Amino acid sequence: MMGETNHGTNKFILGIVLAVLTFWLFAQSMINIIPAIQEDLGVSLGTLNIATSLTSLISGLFIVAAGGISDRAGRKKLTFIGLVLSIVGCLLIIFSQSATLLIAGRVVQGISAACIMPATIALIKDAFDGAERQRALSYWSFGSWGGGGVTALVGGAIATYMGWKWIFVVCIGVALLAMFLLRNIQENRAEEQRKERFDFTGFFLFVVAMLMINLIVTRGQDFGWTSPLTLGLIGGALAAIVIFFAVEKGKKNQFIEFSLFKSKPYTGAVVSNFLQNGIAAAIVVTNTYLQLARGFTPFQTGLLTIGNIVALLIMIRVGEKMLQKMGARKPMLYATFLASLGMSMTAMTFLPDVVYFITVFVGFLISGLGLGMYATPSIDTAVINIANDKVGVASGIYKMASSLGYSFGIAISTAVYGVLVAIGSIHMAASIGILVNLAFAIPALIFIAKTIQPEEGMDKSIQAIPVDEKLVVQQD
Repeated sequence: MMGETNHGTNKFILGIVLAVLTFWLFAQSMINIIPAIQEDLGVSLGTLNIATSLTSLISGLFIVAAGGISDRAGRKKLTFIGLVLSIVGCLLIIFSQSATLLIAGRVVQGISAACIMPATIALIKDAFDGAERQRALSYWSFGSWGGGGVTALVGGAIATYMGWKWIFVVCIGVALLAMFLLRNIQENRAEEQRKERFDFTGFFLFVVAMLMINLIVTRGQDFGWTSPLTLGLIGGALAAIVIFFAVEKGKKNQFIEFSLFKSKPYTGAVVSNFLQNGIAAAIVVTNTYLQLARGFTPFQTGLLTIGNIVALLIMIRVGEKMLQKMGARKPMLYATFLASLGMSMTAMTFLPDVVYFITVFVGFLISGLGLGMYATPSIDTAVINIANDKVGVASGIYKMASSLGYSFGIAISTAVYGVLVAIGSIHMAASIGILVNLAFAIPALIFIAKTIQPEEGMDKSIQAIPVDEKLVVQQD
């Protein structure tokens, strides 16, 4: 197309950030408006829990396939398809009068995110090199981690003063602006086009397993934990997982390309990303508890996250500098500890109102320090250790990890909270619902320590060898 360029510019960065925000800011605003939607549409809490986690789940299920498609069809094309789907999903939600259109819109938003996230990472890798790539990825992180941090405040403010559906009206405007800013970015696809057919069998088995697990976690209490339906879902999920690995073993065209995990740094980045998002998802229970038990509006709940937002946005660039000075390992370890410490503070529901509000504010702030510090070292470690013709599918797996981690984190914490609210104190239910997600922190620390080398991502390595030579997949 005339006027296209692959030279990275700040305009392209802004367009990419806005594209990412359609999911991480606006689609994720559901975490802070559950009571408002329940009152407006009259749907059950269980259904809303599904709708809240569904977008991340669908994104996680389709993101690897979308990453592979972007490698072949074009990363710009998939980004624009994702933005169009975001608009469609928002329209379905805006016109929803019951759970049907709401859930349909959330599904479409999930597919939109699956297209946008790996494609935009690949566009950045093509348009920027070295330290400029790390700077661009930091701004990409502003859209993902930063957008996730600010979603409670922005979504809460819009829901309180304009109505919750206006969140998705604004999202449509952001998607259109992103398309305008990215209209001249050069199309980019893998130089070596792989001829293998898409692995529909592996994809189907993976989707079935993940959907069954999500249903077990979110609706197990409604179905009955020992009911034939729940037990059947558990058996079906286990069978699908076993068959998935048996079928995929030795295949050339695997749905999840397991050869990528021969790179230990890539493995550490992906697994810790899944677990880190599981920790962050506990915020859903905190926000719901504050509104139902402490009488906060969505906007007031969002105000408590201001410290989280500011700390997160500042620490994204700090994390970038730490990556260049000391490598990825230390900032990723420090980040995981801070994120889990901060979220654990919000579980102190036994505290009186004023003291608890201060504790939550400080806890969110500390958690923001951790999440911001983690973002750039993690994503740079993932993309720099993968060959250029596989960066789309590799980015898809990386972002699948964050989407599934967040989805299952929400599902687990809200399910525990819902079960305990039904049988006991809402204060105890919220506390345990938050703390259960902190179990993600210990394996995250172990994976980072075992897989990430201290020098990974340091400036001296960037200056010492050309970018192309760094793209060789590291072997054990």
